[in-house]
Amino acid sequence: MSGTLLRLHAVGAALALATLSLTACGDDLDQVKLTMAAGTQGGVYHKLGTALADAWTHDPGIPRPQVASTAGSVDNLDRLRANQAQVGFSAADAAEEKQKGEGGHKLYALARMHDDYLQLIVRDDVRATKLSDLKDLSGLRISVGAQDSGVQLIAQRLLKAAAIPPENLKVQHMDLPTSAEAVRNGQLDAFFWSGGVPTDAVTTLATTVKVRILDLGDVLPKLREEYPVYGSATLPASAYEQVGGGPVVTLVVRNFLLVNDTMSDDVAEALVRGLFRAQPALVAASPVARSIEVRSAIETTPIELHPGAMRYYRDVKV
Repeated sequence: MSGTLLRLHAVGAALALATLSLTACGDDLDQVKLTMAAGTQGGVYHKLGTALADAWTHDPGIPRPQVASTAGSVDNLDRLRANQAQVGFSAADAAEEKQKGEGGHKLYALARMHDDYLQLIVRDDVRATKLSDLKDLSGLRISVGAQDSGVQLIAQRLLKAAAIPPENLKVQHMDLPTSAEAVRNGQLDAFFWSGGVPTDAVTTLATTVKVRILDLGDVLPKLREEYPVYGSATLPASAYEQVGGGPVVTLVVRNFLLVNDTMSDDVAEALVRGLFRAQPALVAASPVARSIEVRSAIETTPIELHPGAMRYYRDVKV
């Protein structure tokens, strides 16, 4: 047999094993092998993913999924579509955008998880209180999030809605820890972050450097007109220790736990059941998990619930 045929045979065998793993049911759950796309280490996705992987080894009793560190939502979605991961986290806006793309596996939701709040953090010496003020600050050093992250997607959309040309800014692509450290060291003036409130890295930064969060109320109506997937909320002054800290209006985006179309109904149902039984462990990993609730978990529009997940929700009479 030629080398090419041998490689094709090996690939075929691997795909067959993956299909067998994802279609296992009942007593075969111990044969399921999953990779979870879980964002950056230290982030909420990664904390919840690690806790969930541990919990799923007991209920429903699958081998511990591999928890893969990624750049964030967009990277997670690319891995799901390519079947490099079978479970992953994503913000609703990024999932909606990626589902429209051609090719790759279809995305399904297992549950709505927690909500994220967009936080545009600036140093106190930046003369701005709202997003549109950045128009007059040419050369501002600002991070719009890591490449292939959900933060980057929201930041780009917000800057466009505010009619702020990216070329007017010194745009950088940094993850949360790098952004916070760069602000602390005076190497960065501002950064976008989308996450739970409070976010540990921002809380720590606010105790060492004078910062404030910019109000987004001036651009949200225009943004939401084009992208109804977003909501709005008011962050209380007590969210962080910030200079001149009053309440600010900001953007809210839902987060989903997603799978792709290689997953069987039986496995999907078992994972969702295990998710809700694991909530105490998830809350211990991150306080945002307190908001994970069966009735709101079905609110995954624009991503369709997996048929197996739907079977679970019907069984518990949601």
